[in-house]
Amino acid sequence: MIRGKHIILGITGGIAAYKSAMLARLFIKAGAEVQVVMTPSAREFITPVTLSALTGKPVVSEFFTANTGEWHSHVDLGLWADAMVIAPATACTIGKMAHGVADNMLVTTYLSAKAPVFVAPAMDLDMMAHPSTRANLELLRSYGNHIIEPASGELASHLIGKGRMEEPENILRVLEDFFEKGETLRGKRALVTAGPTYEKIDPVRFIGNYSSGKMGYALAEELAERGAEVTLVSGPVTVSTTHPQVNVIKVESAREMLAEAEKAFPESDITVLTAAVADYAPAEVADRKIKREESEIPTIGLVKNPDIAATLGARKRPGQMIIGFALETDNEEAHALDKIRRKNLDAICLNSLRTPGAGFAVDTNLVTILTADGQKLPGELKSKREVAADIVDFITNSLS
Repeated sequence: MIRGKHIILGITGGIAAYKSAMLARLFIKAGAEVQVVMTPSAREFITPVTLSALTGKPVVSEFFTANTGEWHSHVDLGLWADAMVIAPATACTIGKMAHGVADNMLVTTYLSAKAPVFVAPAMDLDMMAHPSTRANLELLRSYGNHIIEPASGELASHLIGKGRMEEPENILRVLEDFFEKGETLRGKRALVTAGPTYEKIDPVRFIGNYSSGKMGYALAEELAERGAEVTLVSGPVTVSTTHPQVNVIKVESAREMLAEAEKAFPESDITVLTAAVADYAPAEVADRKIKREESEIPTIGLVKNPDIAATLGARKRPGQMIIGFALETDNEEAHALDKIRRKNLDAICLNSLRTPGAGFAVDTNLVTILTADGQKLPGELKSKREVAADIVDFITNSLS
């Protein structure tokens, strides 16, 4: 599945760099085109000559070639690649990637990469277990990077523990599986809603909620990585996506979100409604800021917002799938099953504010998938990107 793919192989300064030669060779034998980017310290462990001979391409290590002044464009590399694999990834480079410290060619290339990035850590067990390393890896996961967990065994220190870079054959398998997975929804169109809606009271105040949009954006990216063309209708959030197959449409209010969802829905094979849409909006919106000194305490009359899930569910045609989300605080399962019935959904992802680490403004979630035909698929507390993968697994299995 990687034949014809363009792969950047990033190599950092660790003893496991010797494995990178074998990894480069495996990529080439599988039919990929490989461009090696090394940190300066990586050259102390394995020579550019070896890697250039294996890949048939000059190794890139500095921003320009000293004797000719030839500039190496990290932007061009980032656009060229179908995947970037950093193996080995030292604690130093992981920290720089997590915090955008662009002081070498490898990190600047990473920051410019539009393709998926795979990180294979390699370091001593104490460094691997350190809270700063674990936090940096979690940051990279939250950015959408794929972490290839290191194995346990004898390390360069001769201690035994977790920190060995995963074997090249297994890294190759991870990429093959990834690209194969990217064909599962090829030709499908998906609609995702994400984030909160803001319902204006006056030009500076609104009714809203704490939704961060992280779950919806993770789902949009996961669907795109499986090959789907995704329309993401997003309320006001600070998260973003650069995936080329995700078309983001920004909205503010529930009515605006419904209008955009209605445009995309007829052509969508898959619809996932993660947005935390405000149930109510002010009946009247002041045209200027309501001043405390100029008025009595205002009374805000409310009107119901349109129900986006129910509106789309009523128009669902054969072959379309709609997945809803339900964030409940009591009688969770009963309320979720009622929503499936009333809104003509195929399934609903149920989570509860009573579950620590699930819900708004956190990086983790726990959902139970309930289906219209009576299935109940409990989940585990995971990163939202991992939960997104589980949900898309359910979707692909249901469509197959």
